[in-house]
Amino acid sequence: MKNTARKTLAQVFEGTGDYRTAGHILDTALIALIMLNVVAIVLESVPSINKLYYPQFLLLEVISVAIFSLEYLARLWACVDKSKYAAIKGSNVKRRLHYFLSPLALIDLIAILPSLLMFMFPLDLRFLRVLRLLRVFKLTRYSRAMQLLLQAFKDEANSLLAAFFIMSVVLILASCGIYLLEHDIQPDKFGSIPAAMWWAMATLTTVGYGDVVPITPVGKLFGGVITLVSMGMVAIPTGLLASSFSEQIRKRRQFFEDAVHEQIHDGSLDDSQRMHLEELRYKLGLSKLEANKAIKTQLNQRNSHLFCRHCGKRQ
Repeated sequence: MKNTARKTLAQVFEGTGDYRTAGHILDTALIALIMLNVVAIVLESVPSINKLYYPQFLLLEVISVAIFSLEYLARLWACVDKSKYAAIKGSNVKRRLHYFLSPLALIDLIAILPSLLMFMFPLDLRFLRVLRLLRVFKLTRYSRAMQLLLQAFKDEANSLLAAFFIMSVVLILASCGIYLLEHDIQPDKFGSIPAAMWWAMATLTTVGYGDVVPITPVGKLFGGVITLVSMGMVAIPTGLLASSFSEQIRKRRQFFEDAVHEQIHDGSLDDSQRMHLEELRYKLGLSKLEANKAIKTQLNQRNSHLFCRHCGKRQ
């Protein structure tokens, strides 16, 4: 009975099988609760609103923490029956430990930890109140776009580190250069290399606040060169993420097309096969239009192949 309830709960969390609809409803309800919490935390920072609606804010926080805590404990209990962790060899404790250390589980823990600390310690821990905004990262579990972006960061980690290393070197060189050129003229703004780093950072990121600027001709020339260089430097990580994001989408579409091709045997799909493909479409974050297009294309190709074989046999 215990294992049956745990498997059922795992299927609800995964949104698979007979519990796909229940899983979608649960995800939608949790997304709405997260967004309501974010709005409440933002409004709570306004003193007049906080003073007027403090009991309501407190009640919402207590209810939200209770729901998020139950969700966290339920996911930790049912994770051993999820397909991802069921394949791990060893005891259920080992499987739960793998889930506990996963990024999504850590995000769920961070979402409730600040509030639990606030309830445990009778102190006005304002920084813990602000940390509750990290609850918005729980949307990563339900947003396919956020999952694509995180996967893009993961795949391009080495390239991004190399790009940021180059940017760090350029930042140091720009800070040293502007310090040598401007520190005698503007000792209050370029009195040291760390102080010059503010100008270098604002220039390299093409923000250019204008509060600290070179005034000597050579300094202006140097600043112009750094500005031109920065335009190319900022484009490197942006281009890497954009290309990786597009590649993730392409891979997911290709994976779905391959799954459709495997499900088609006699040129048609039965109800169970269509349900399986619908679950896969939801997990991959593809639209129904993209999925239907892929299914239609594969069916046409399969039927054309069968028709050509049939004609060949008749001849």
